[in-house]
Amino acid sequence: MYEYTSSKTLFERAQQSIPGGVNSPVRAFKSVGGNPIFIKKAKGAYLYDEDNNQYIDFIASWGPMILGHAFEPVIAAIQLKAEDSTSFGAPTKLEIEIAELIKSMTPNIDLIRLVNSGTEACMSAIRLARGYTGRNKFIKFEGCYHGHADMFLVKAGSGVATFGIQNVPGVTEGVAKDTLTAPYNNLDAVNNLVATNKNEIAAIIVEPVAGNMGCILPEPGFLEGLRKICDKEHILLVFDEVMTGFRLAQGGAQQKLGINADLVTYGKVIGAGLPVGAFGGKKEIMEHIAPLGNVYQAGTLSGNPLAVVAGLTLLKELKNNAHIYDELAAKTIYLKDGLAAVFNTAGVDAIINQYGSMLSVFFTKNEVVDFETAATTNTDLFKKFFHEMLVRGVYLPPSAFESWFLNNALSYEDLDKTIAAAKESLEKIL
Repeated sequence: MYEYTSSKTLFERAQQSIPGGVNSPVRAFKSVGGNPIFIKKAKGAYLYDEDNNQYIDFIASWGPMILGHAFEPVIAAIQLKAEDSTSFGAPTKLEIEIAELIKSMTPNIDLIRLVNSGTEACMSAIRLARGYTGRNKFIKFEGCYHGHADMFLVKAGSGVATFGIQNVPGVTEGVAKDTLTAPYNNLDAVNNLVATNKNEIAAIIVEPVAGNMGCILPEPGFLEGLRKICDKEHILLVFDEVMTGFRLAQGGAQQKLGINADLVTYGKVIGAGLPVGAFGGKKEIMEHIAPLGNVYQAGTLSGNPLAVVAGLTLLKELKNNAHIYDELAAKTIYLKDGLAAVFNTAGVDAIINQYGSMLSVFFTKNEVVDFETAATTNTDLFKKFFHEMLVRGVYLPPSAFESWFLNNALSYEDLDKTIAAAKESLEKIL
């Protein structure tokens, strides 16, 4: 049985200096109970905590560790570049190289701007859409999370859903009124919003495969329908690919699903886990960003050399080894099938949504297609399942409303251990 003495002591200490003892809310384990685990290091498919417990990792730093932790070519590139200094606040050749690489891998991107996070990328994309169209409103989907900028915290998913915060203090009524929300996978609701706000909507932003209310797939025709609405009404379609970009395919969801967005946002995956983000799209739109245009966006650390060289190294590996995506998908399906058999044998109602290397378990008998149906999951059962899996060395997202992310360092032996742990966990719970 695992011991957590060091993590417990560190959490008590952290709460004296850090709000809630954590620097991102979901890490606090508040929704699953108990104290968070403090991680000391990671390698390949495994995390190691301050008590030297080992865990099979199904978070992958919330997505970017596609090839596993401490991937040696990435670490070597960071170490070498660090000798040249950690930041310049000036242009570098590396920024050109990663921009060219992203363009070569991703359809429909002419120009791309590096920023510091996925939140910043989404915030900047909406500002650009407003500046380009001369309109103020935008549509987002209930349960989709695009970062913690004020305008996105209206019926957001992920941590907001986990903590049951639907009206976030600090978000003004003036900001909120320009944020229109619709249920995911519901084109009728979108059409109604567009008709009611004729010529006022600058953009529709969407996770093409949702990951912040758990993994939820777009139903056939949904994204195609959004594209048609945007074309007809001169609205920009923004794909938030902070999770799906370079994870579902070399060209992300745009390539995988065969749908072109007008603007696309990326997050930490393009920095191999270091703090970075980006937004890009068609030249005629991106040229409105300063210094070419009047839509202002800036950042001293944008294009940080350590983050860029790490991302450049990772993306080259992904571009040169397309088989990685097939391997990841095969492993994810193997895990899905194994878990489904366990739940079925135990007589537990469970829906497993999976796309590529993203997967979520919902303890419900309802098909999960949007936030409302995701919310039918049995969160009490998930809490128990989470902790039983943890003590068996399996680290799951500490929320019923987060996607699992697989990495290619996972072996089939790891997956078999995970399936066996699920079986043992349910036997203990039930």
